[in-house]
Amino acid sequence: MLRITRDRFRLAEVFTISRGSRAEAQVLTVHIEEDGVTGRGECVPYARYGETLDSVTAQIEAFGAGQPLAEMPAGAARNAVDCALWDLQAKRAGKRVWELADEPAPGPVTSAFTLSLDTPDNMRAAAAKHRHRPLLKIKLGTADDMGRLEAVRAGAPDAAIIVDANEGWTADVYTDLAPHLLRLGVQTVEQPLPAGEDGMLAEIARPLPVCADESCHDRASLPALKGKYDMVNIKLDKTGGLTEALSLRDAARAEGYTVMVGCMVGSSLAMAPAMIVAQGAEIVDLDGPLLLAEDRATPLRFDGSLVHPPEADLWG
Repeated sequence: MLRITRDRFRLAEVFTISRGSRAEAQVLTVHIEEDGVTGRGECVPYARYGETLDSVTAQIEAFGAGQPLAEMPAGAARNAVDCALWDLQAKRAGKRVWELADEPAPGPVTSAFTLSLDTPDNMRAAAAKHRHRPLLKIKLGTADDMGRLEAVRAGAPDAAIIVDANEGWTADVYTDLAPHLLRLGVQTVEQPLPAGEDGMLAEIARPLPVCADESCHDRASLPALKGKYDMVNIKLDKTGGLTEALSLRDAARAEGYTVMVGCMVGSSLAMAPAMIVAQGAEIVDLDGPLLLAEDRATPLRFDGSLVHPPEADLWG
């Protein structure tokens, strides 16, 4: 039996990127029950990819009506179903998902903490508040980001920094900013140009690693990234679940890419499967629960920015 619930989680603060702001996370939770055992998976429909709560619900219902999982497109719907099936299989077998997937038992990993797009003064204050964290991720993506960069570095002088432009820069803006990113010690820049308009990245020097996010969904994305990107950001809501995420990780590494494991803004249930993929990743960005004012029962445990693997009561 398949059941879908719509769940809302209030955010601790309004979260802003170059495309807009939100005050809550709206997610879909898939519950698949067999013989009294229930597996769960969560997804976050994302408007950037043409997804809505209604459209993703319809895709999940099609699976419940008999559409094979393999025929579902990569995206949020397949993610929730795939992760619920992994959870169900593990519970029925009395094992953890990583055992079934022949993956090493996950250990704690250090996650980035994201500072949302704001005025330079507010971003400096936010950086100062979180200056103790080892890795800060800055949301940028406007034509006047230089002041924000300087402000964050001033607020957190010792933290490592990665930057996410969310497709918000032009080629000229990125070219102008690149030397300053290096000067301020930025380690990686994520999706500086819009997907499909990123050919310039193959024509210029990349003095710091460039990570594909919106340009990389699953293994089918890899050929178009060649020569333009150095790293891929693996998110289960893009790959369509844990199964493809593990395959994308292995394929990307085989082609010489380094790996970031990221997330949409969701609950601990959404982060839990990604913890398996995150083992050994160069950058982990699974801070969704840290941005929430409320979370699932038995949430992931965080010690500062160190996130621990899920308990079986949560997932897997």
